[in-house]
Amino acid sequence: MKRWIWQYDDYPHFTYKLEKLEHLLQKIAMEQGYLLALSQTLSQDTILQRQCDALLNETLSTAAIEGEILNRDSVKASIAKKFGLREIDDKKIIDSTDNLVAILIDANTNYDKALTLERLFGWHNALFPKGYSGLRKINTATFRGEETMQIVGGAIGREVVYYEAPPQQALDKEMQRFLDWFNAENPTLIKACIAHLWFVIIHPFDDGNGRITRAITDLVLSHIENSKISRLYSMSSTINENKKAYYAALEQTTGYIKKVDNNLDITLWCEWFLNTLYQALLDAKGRLNHIVFKTKFWDKHRDQPLNARQIKVMNFILDIGIENFKGNLSKKKYMSIADTASTTASRDITELLEFGCIEQIEGTAGRNVSYRIVL
Repeated sequence: MKRWIWQYDDYPHFTYKLEKLEHLLQKIAMEQGYLLALSQTLSQDTILQRQCDALLNETLSTAAIEGEILNRDSVKASIAKKFGLREIDDKKIIDSTDNLVAILIDANTNYDKALTLERLFGWHNALFPKGYSGLRKINTATFRGEETMQIVGGAIGREVVYYEAPPQQALDKEMQRFLDWFNAENPTLIKACIAHLWFVIIHPFDDGNGRITRAITDLVLSHIENSKISRLYSMSSTINENKKAYYAALEQTTGYIKKVDNNLDITLWCEWFLNTLYQALLDAKGRLNHIVFKTKFWDKHRDQPLNARQIKVMNFILDIGIENFKGNLSKKKYMSIADTASTTASRDITELLEFGCIEQIEGTAGRNVSYRIVL
């Protein structure tokens, strides 16, 4: 008979093979250290902008994982309001979106406060301020109702139950056990792995479980990093880019795909989680490296009399990232980016070479000549 993970006698005493995770833990620690050092080379204005960008991506992505597409302008307006960046057009702000931003900021800043039912109920009520999920009325700021909570997929008539959560009458005990563990456990990456999985297993709410799970994950990561870099990357963005891997890891861990050894072994889940976090850190490092390179470039060339076209082309390449600018710079590309004629492009490129902003790539000449930005 199929059994879900919470139906095994040893639940919730999760186990994992540390030897399979140590390499990932070391790589993440190195990237966290690198990102912290990199962030300390940037101005406060740049850091604030990157935090806003990461929060924008996190808000949009944590909703998108659940199939909800938020209005980008509304999210940006809410973030600008929370950070006090500028005058806000209140007409762009949607309450549920504004509240989701507030939840994520709470998780990333008040990470040292206890996680309580009252706090979770507050988050849940904020997600559904009118008591509806779409057209469906749901229980808010309380546990889900008595109906069986199932995650179902597949075509109509051939539905597959991917997961079934513990019954409603078990939720008081389940949540108290989870919260006691969470508030007693020191913040570590393994705690983040377990907290994410365990809350999804319990699935205590009618809706919004995924978004609240990822807020809890953010809370643990912010605690580990003292919120110094956790607001510079978005784990939900990385999850959203490969949702199939996310759900596959959940299915194989929660019991849909029967395991042959220890049914409480969550090593596979931890590997997925840590690999996802590692990729999120690499993505953030790449974006910050672009900023550092761009800053150094303009510090070096700030006194050069570049015209508007030259500045536009240089910024275009720097914003994309030199490694992402396919095929290097050619006259044809320069003409397209700057929207200018061939003779003007040739003159501009000659000046950029003289200023030392670009260099001709060795082995290219004639009609195939190309250039790259240099410091």
